[in-house]
Amino acid sequence: MRRRELIAGAGALAVLGGAGAMATTGWRPGSEEARIDPIELPTIPGTADPAETTTVPERGRVSVVEIFATWCDVCARQMQPMGRLVDETDTDVQIVSVTNEPLGDTITREDVADWWERHDGRWPVAHDPDLDLTATLDAAGVPYTVVLDAENRIVWRHSEYVGVDALREQVTAAKDHPRNDGGARGDPAAGVRPGAASRGVTHITTRSEATATTARSNK
Repeated sequence: MRRRELIAGAGALAVLGGAGAMATTGWRPGSEEARIDPIELPTIPGTADPAETTTVPERGRVSVVEIFATWCDVCARQMQPMGRLVDETDTDVQIVSVTNEPLGDTITREDVADWWERHDGRWPVAHDPDLDLTATLDAAGVPYTVVLDAENRIVWRHSEYVGVDALREQVTAAKDHPRNDGGARGDPAAGVRPGAASRGVTHITTRSEATATTARSNK
């Protein structure tokens, strides 16, 4: 039932267009309310991670988590900026992509691995079979990218395509995020517009901002 409900929510987001960072009330990005528990997920054999499982997010490292699907054309485009981020990022950042597609019937783990290779994937891929991570991140739609600080607090999340410049900026902000302070920094780089932290609203990227970021990333 939960998979059906979440898939229905993803479809509703797709109808609405889904561009931009997600607006969320009731918690502040980077606050204790934005902390999530790590989840152990099976990896996709034949991709970059030789281990059978991976923990997402890892405590002690900044994490970039992307929810994707092999049927998603935008997800295919997203591989290029994600790959650029991987190439320039040190080991103090966890970068992982996760699919929640039901594997075993119309698509298999081998199909995912083949898609990954065709799109030059060179970082770990995991599977969220029970939608545990999908539900925890409130990920309705793909691609859906989340940046968490080293204490597993969500500091930024974004639906639809995002360029490497924006990804790089959010990773830097997450690295600089204060530990154990129970709150967000309240600047745009941390995912919060100045003064918005008290209202608990994440930065909502407009379509024009997303277009500008994409143009800079493609230069």
